[in-house]
Amino acid sequence: MKIKGSHGMINGVKVKSLNINLDDRGYLMEIIRNDEAFFTGFGQCYITTCFPGIVKAWHMHEKQEDNICAVNGNVKLVLADLREKSPTFNEINEFFIGEKTPLLIKVPPGVFHGFTPLGGDSAVILNLPSEPYNRENPDEHRLPYDTRKIDYSWSAINR
Repeated sequence: MKIKGSHGMINGVKVKSLNINLDDRGYLMEIIRNDEAFFTGFGQCYITTCFPGIVKAWHMHEKQEDNICAVNGNVKLVLADLREKSPTFNEINEFFIGEKTPLLIKVPPGVFHGFTPLGGDSAVILNLPSEPYNRENPDEHRLPYDTRKIDYSWSAINR
């Protein structure tokens, strides 16, 4: 996990390490339970895929929390705080999550986010949002992945 910005974690973002229980039959990874503090509500559950070279960004919800983890492959998940009244306004958080780093990331309302797969393979992302998707009145705002409103480049960085 890499966190950019002077404040560290964006206000309201939470991270949960996920444990993989492996035996000779396969593995089980528990994502979230309704009896833990991390859980704040359930709207729906869905998976989405992302193909190599694609960036799915930027989008934001006004009411909905997202609970995102990569269940196949690895992704770079990036969060940008454009909430003007937030103590972490204009901060960027960058997470590398998936098979190699099993994490659940809670994205609070108002925080723009997006992701791209790593390593030249597709990725499968599981999201457990706090609200069901409303097709007639979606709680979703979008910006292009290369918007000038967010100071971020999706290009790979030679570290």
